[in-house]
Amino acid sequence: SVKPQDNAEREALLSLKASLNNPLLNNNWTGSHCSINEPSRWFGIQCLNGRVISIVLENIGLTGKISENAFIRFTGLSVLSFKGNSISTKIMNFSSNPKLTRIDLSGNILYREISSSLLSLTVLESLQLQDNGLTGPIPEFNQSTLKSFNLSNNNLTGPIPGTRAIQSFTADSFSNNPGLCGPPSSITCSYDLKSDTAQGPDDDHDKKSNNDKNSFQRNFSQYLLIFDIIGLLIIILLFIAYYKKVRKLKTMMKDGQDTERSREHDQEEKILIEEEEEEERNRSVSSSQAVAGGHDQERGKLIFMGGHEVGFEMGDLLKASAEGLGKGISGNSYKAMMDGKPAVVVKRLRDLKPLSSEEFTRQLMMISNLKHPNVLPLLAYYHSKDEKLLIFRYAEKGNLFNRLHDDRGSRNRIPFRWSSRLSVARGVARALEYLHLNSTSLASAVPHGNLKCSNVLLTENDIVVVSDYGLASLVALPIASQRMVSYKSPEYQIAKRVSKKSDVWSYGCLLLELLTGKISAYTAPPGVNGVDICSWVHRAVREEWTAEIFDGEMSVSRTVAAHGMLRLLQIAMRCCDKSPEKRPEMTEVVREVDNIRAIESEDEDDLSFDRSLTDDSMSTVASGIVGDER
Repeated sequence: SVKPQDNAEREALLSLKASLNNPLLNNNWTGSHCSINEPSRWFGIQCLNGRVISIVLENIGLTGKISENAFIRFTGLSVLSFKGNSISTKIMNFSSNPKLTRIDLSGNILYREISSSLLSLTVLESLQLQDNGLTGPIPEFNQSTLKSFNLSNNNLTGPIPGTRAIQSFTADSFSNNPGLCGPPSSITCSYDLKSDTAQGPDDDHDKKSNNDKNSFQRNFSQYLLIFDIIGLLIIILLFIAYYKKVRKLKTMMKDGQDTERSREHDQEEKILIEEEEEEERNRSVSSSQAVAGGHDQERGKLIFMGGHEVGFEMGDLLKASAEGLGKGISGNSYKAMMDGKPAVVVKRLRDLKPLSSEEFTRQLMMISNLKHPNVLPLLAYYHSKDEKLLIFRYAEKGNLFNRLHDDRGSRNRIPFRWSSRLSVARGVARALEYLHLNSTSLASAVPHGNLKCSNVLLTENDIVVVSDYGLASLVALPIASQRMVSYKSPEYQIAKRVSKKSDVWSYGCLLLELLTGKISAYTAPPGVNGVDICSWVHRAVREEWTAEIFDGEMSVSRTVAAHGMLRLLQIAMRCCDKSPEKRPEMTEVVREVDNIRAIESEDEDDLSFDRSLTDDSMSTVASGIVGDER
C-alpha cells in the first residue's frame, strides 16, 4: 500500500513537473515515482526505502517558476540540483528539509534575496548559487559542515559576514558581485564600521550608526535595481534592432536596389555596404581572384574560396529571392535563389568573438581548407564592420532530421530503408574522422562541436555532407559553451567544454536516433516532445526487449541486415559510454562501420524483423556496454 507521505511526495513531483513543463519530464515522470526494492524509473530521482532522497535535473533546458514551498514534502531529501537551466524564481523554502547536504542552483535566473531558511540546514556541505541574479545581503552562514560555497556572479550587496564558515572560503566564492565588500574580498567597505565595536555608554549613537548602515544597504540595492532595469531595456532595444536587421536582410536579397533606397531613409538599418563599395565589388570580384582574395582585408568584399566555380557575384546575391531556413547556434540561414544559377545558403553570423579582420579571415581560410566528400565546403564569405556572412552550396534533399521524421504515418512518406541509413552512418563517420585528423590548425581545436541530425545534409545525389563544423573558433566562448553541444555528454554537463570525445558521444546519439526513428529530447524543435534516447535504449537492452529499439520502417528479415543493425547499435552504445576514455576514436568507428554489410536490395513486401536474431545477439551487445545509465 502507498503511504500518505509517499503519495504527498508524488503529488509534489507532479506539481513540479507541471510548473516546469519540460518534454523529457512530461514523458518520463509517469507511474510510481519510488519503489522499495528497485531504483526509481523517474529521470533525475533517487529513492531510499520508498522515499525521495535526491532530485538532480541538470542542464536539460528547464524553464518556468518553482513554488516557494515546492519541497516541503521531501523531508528525507539530501541532494537537490537544478544546475545549468533557465529557471526564473526566488530561492525556495528549505525549512522542512533538515537532511539536505548538497544544493546546486547555479546557472539559472534566480532573483531576490537568499532565503534565510538555508541557515537551518545543519548538515549542509555544499551550496552553489553562482551565475544567477540574486540581490541583497549574504545571510550569516556558520555551519561547520560547509565545505563548498559559491555565490559569485550575482548582484549581492553589503559586507561579507565575518562568520568562521564564510571566512574560510576564498574571494573567488564572492567574485563579480559589485556591491559586496569586506574580507575575503579585496574591496574595503566605504562606510564607517567603528560604531559596531566602539566601547561606550552611548546606545543612541550605536543605534544611529546601525540605521545609517541599513539605509546605505537599502539605497545601494535600489540603485542596483534601477541599473538592472535600464540594462534590461537596453537588451530589449538591441533585440528589436537585431530583429529589424534580419527582416532587412530578406528584403535586401529580394531587391538589391531597395536596399540602397532604405539606407538613405534609415541610416541605422543599413545591411551590407554603401553604393560605391557595391559597385567596386561587382567590378573586382571574380573566381580567378578567389585564392589571392582570401587574405584581402579590404572592407566589405565578397571573398570566394579557391577551387570552387560559383558562377555568381555579389550583385547576383543582392538580387536573389530569399527563403528563411531557420535559426542555428551561430546565426540565421537563408536559401538564396538566383536566376539561372544554383541556389546557395547564406548564413548570417552572430554572437562572434571580438576578432580583427585579419583574425576572422585567417579562421575562415582554415575552415575553407577542410575538403572532403562528406564535408560541406565553404564557397565564399563576406566581412564588414556590421555584417559577416558565410556562403555554402544548398543541399537539395534537406537534412537528416527532416528525412527521418517528416510525414511519418502519411501516404506521402518515402520509406527510409536500412541501406540508406547505413550510408548516412558511414558518411557522417568519415566526415568526423577527417575533421578529427585535420582540425589541429583551428584556434579552438574543436573539430565540430555541434553534430546533430539537422546539421547532416543530403545532396541531390544522396551524398551525405556534414555542415556547421569549425564554428566554435568564431563564436564567443560563453555562447559556445552554452549552445554549441546539442547531445550533451556527461563530461560536458560538468565542465561545459567540447572535445573530440564529446563529438564521438554526439555521433553515438545520432546513430541511436537513426536506428530508432525517435526524436531526441535534446534536439526536438519547439513544441515537439522528444525522448531521452540513450536512457531508453539502455533500458531496452537491460530489460531484453531489444527488438523494439529498431525503427519498423527499416527492419527486414534478412539475416545480414539484422546483424548489421545490431552491430551498428553496439557501435552507437560504445560511443555513448559515460567514460570519455572508453569511447572509440573516429578512425576505429569508420573501420567498424565500413565492415557492416548493406543488403543489395530491400524487399518492401517483407519487413518483419527476425526477433530471434536479437535474442541471440544482444547478449554480446549488452556485455560490452557500460553506457549511460542516467
